[in-house]
This record gives sequence, C-alpha cells and structure tokens, in this order.
Amino acid sequence: MKVPLKPASAEIEVKKSRFIAFAHPITDTREIRRLVSETRKEHPQANHVVHAAVIGPDGNQFSMSDDREPKNTAGRPALEVLKGSSITNIAVLIVRYFGGALLGTGGLVKAYQDAVRSVLDVLKTEELVEKSNFTLTLGYDVYDQFVILGKAFDIVSSEEFGTDIIVRGCIESSKTQEFATSVTELTRGKSLVVFD
Repeated sequence: MKVPLKPASAEIEVKKSRFIAFAHPITDTREIRRLVSETRKEHPQANHVVHAAVIGPDGNQFSMSDDREPKNTAGRPALEVLKGSSITNIAVLIVRYFGGALLGTGGLVKAYQDAVRSVLDVLKTEELVEKSNFTLTLGYDVYDQFVILGKAFDIVSSEEFGTDIIVRGCIESSKTQEFATSVTELTRGKSLVVFD
C-alpha cells in the first residue's frame, strides 16, 4: 500500500461542467467532515462536494458521499477508483460546478471516476511503512556525524539547541534497533535513543 505525501488537485471539464478533485492525506474518518466543510467554504457556488476515502494500513476502511447527486453515480464510482489505486489514508473531494448540460447516469459515473484518476495522476505517494518516534540528547561534538547518520537512516527530525541538542524524530520501525546501536556507538554510550 502507498500513502499520499501531500495534498494535490486536478480539474477536468465534461460538457461545460467543471470537476475539481482534491486529494488529501488523512489518518481518521473524522478528518473528512472538516475537509468537506472547508471545501464548501472555498467553493460556495459549487453544486456538489462529493467525497471518497480509503483508510487503514490494509486500506479496508471506506467513506463516501454522493452529496445530492443521483444515488451511486458519484461517491461509489470515485471510491472504486481509489480502492483500485493501492493508496490508503487518502480522501478525495470532487467539487462540481454544473455547466448546464445533464450528463446522465453513465456520464456522471465516468466524470467522477475520471476526476479521481486525474488527481491520482499528479499525486505524490510513498510506500506505507510503520514508523516509530524517538527522542535523544546529543553533545555538540557529535552533531555533524549524527546528521550524516540520520541521512543514512532516512530519519525525519527536529532539533532544539541548548546546553545539549535534543533531537525528536521518526524512523522506519524496522530500522530502530540498528539506529539505536549506531547512536550508542557514535556517542560512545553517552546518548541513548528513547522510542515512544
């Protein structure tokens, strides 16, 4: 499974109706309501704000809404495209501005599916891997070597500089033991990595 790295958007037009798709990384279904509300505020003239979402490490939690489009012509087709993408922890909201021409059931299904495909085409993703958070305290004498070590382990971190340097970050869970051992060796046992 993959997860989105950051939000993305794309737009298509079908018979003068505009379909703007917004993809958002999410981790909980409760985030969907907020995203729909924000999108409605940003697009007050839109006729519909349809959503589809896939959540969970196995991509087995779903959410969708037709938002007053005919039943199963918007949310379900959008969700089916998402389910087939092998991307999880994602919500796609499709804003529709009606262009005056009715698309019919088949036309709506195709338009919503194409809108989702268009945003997935530009979405940047990464493999879903379990990550662990950590904290450690370093002396200034080993900081430069630690930066090199951090790059080798692909850690994401932030530092607080005081008497010592406090590092907070995250690392792939499969690398935690090797990382902790490397930090202990680098600091000659003065720094220990504490995992949350």
